[in-house]
Amino acid sequence: MDGIQMNALGGPPEVLTLGETMVLLCAPGIGPLRHARSLDVAIGGAESNVAVGLTRLGVRTAWVGRVGDDEFGRLVRGTLAGEGVDVSYVVADPAAPTGLMVKARRTSAATEVNYYRAGSAGSRLSAEDLPAGLAGKVRLLHLTGITPALSESAYDTVEAALAAAGGAAVPVSLDLNYRQALWSPGDAAPVLRGLVERCDVLFATEAEARLVLGDPRGAASSPLELGYALAALGPSQVVVKRGARGAVAVVDGVAYDAPVHRVDAVDPVGAGDAFAAGYLAELLAGADVPARLATAAAAGAFAVTVHGDWEGLPRRDELALLQLLDADDAVAR
Repeated sequence: MDGIQMNALGGPPEVLTLGETMVLLCAPGIGPLRHARSLDVAIGGAESNVAVGLTRLGVRTAWVGRVGDDEFGRLVRGTLAGEGVDVSYVVADPAAPTGLMVKARRTSAATEVNYYRAGSAGSRLSAEDLPAGLAGKVRLLHLTGITPALSESAYDTVEAALAAAGGAAVPVSLDLNYRQALWSPGDAAPVLRGLVERCDVLFATEAEARLVLGDPRGAASSPLELGYALAALGPSQVVVKRGARGAVAVVDGVAYDAPVHRVDAVDPVGAGDAFAAGYLAELLAGADVPARLATAAAAGAFAVTVHGDWEGLPRRDELALLQLLDADDAVAR
């Protein structure tokens, strides 16, 4: 696809990301999905979640993907465009449907997500869908480990984007986002390790780190030791996410801790995407590592307090309200 478009925030995109965004059907209550009498309709996808998070924090971002030429596809494009994400390069595929995911809170503490994406438009992502020249003109390329698992053509698209970014010395951010429903640990590990070796900024959970490092059963390595081991593979910035226990980072060989916020989590899905968006926004703003981690932790805290994969992502002017999330009297006056 030719041409570089102007972003809704006023200029060409600074960040390019690509992958599959699906329509999300979510049971509004708690309990087995079969007892739900209605489903809320929204959208969700790791890469587009990050795109929304970056856009809300003032970073011009473009999302590349395929959706079906159907009502669900129009919902995806319209929702992201409404959030200011550049969707100029999204392809409406007339030969495949938009993928679906269904989310239910089985208990107050456990969330189940099921995917219906085999043969979806998103899985038909092609290197030809990449905007000509854009990957070499943005300030950052953001990828996840989900996209190469979707199909051979989606894997080829990731490789093409990496090649374009590498040829133009554009930094690459990678969130491993291992999905066991898409591929086995044995299939995923060498592919993800290859991506890690070519990225500059890496986000991983402890389990994902052990998968890439060849210890999926979980040895006694600490999160910080995992961070250093991942950094030895190539990335100059590694963040090991630990959920409610915070995160640790290894940046240019120096260790850091992310702050921990105690909030009432109502929906944990999307917290990692929020964290990545917060970190990357501050990285692009030239902030130091503690500031990157502080905004990342704040964004993650905001995200889990709201239902939905991305709806709770904060705007930059809302970050100062984080103290309310930690407070007993959470009323802004």
